[in-house]
Amino acid sequence: MTTLLLVRHGLTDMTGPVLAGWTPGVHLSERGLAQAEALAARLTPVHLDAIVSSPLERCQETASAVLRGRDGVKIETDERFGECGYGDWTGRPLKELAQEPLWRVVQQHPSAAVFPGGESLAGVQRRAVAAVRHWNDRLGEKATYLVCSHGDVIKAIVADAMGVHLDQFQRITADPASLTAIRYTPLRPFVLRVNDVGGGVENLLPPPPGPEGSEQEDGAEKSTESDAAVGGGAGTT
Repeated sequence: MTTLLLVRHGLTDMTGPVLAGWTPGVHLSERGLAQAEALAARLTPVHLDAIVSSPLERCQETASAVLRGRDGVKIETDERFGECGYGDWTGRPLKELAQEPLWRVVQQHPSAAVFPGGESLAGVQRRAVAAVRHWNDRLGEKATYLVCSHGDVIKAIVADAMGVHLDQFQRITADPASLTAIRYTPLRPFVLRVNDVGGGVENLLPPPPGPEGSEQEDGAEKSTESDAAVGGGAGTT
């Protein structure tokens, strides 16, 4: 099982009123820095095999907060986790953009949305999911790694993991400095958390090993790790 922790960057001064996109020089605000540090403190018990980030400053700064105190890990940058290319919409107020005809397409039929001079949301999902597959293969089935990215990118990855059409991705929320966790098994992904902004992280730790040699003897762990809990299961105790 490979566990992916998706973290959205903390607040910036542009977050909310303006569509920042790939605008350079957008840094975490004072509140955003505090959010990143609080998230980093929550994740202290979780061993991370890698920290991957969008190249944009707000993500790099959020990832840097998580990195502090973790020896042997560095931030690796992957542009495929970068923000959606909003093209001509970049830097414009959201109130203004809400008057554009494309706004309703983004809200109701995002799989058809192509930003003028920019990317399509479907293209964003393809590149982000391809990046997840790449890092899952690179790090291996026992790895836990963190990716710091952006709201629409995270929502697109979650939609893929849940097996829902991209047109449903606006039903998913990814707040600033939120934690979303997905565990990938050979058969299917399991979405463990979405838009988590508080609480413990116990169920993100690797499960305890079974009896010595049990995996080699009967393959039980391998055969059941992809199975869903019929009836809902008892959760992590």
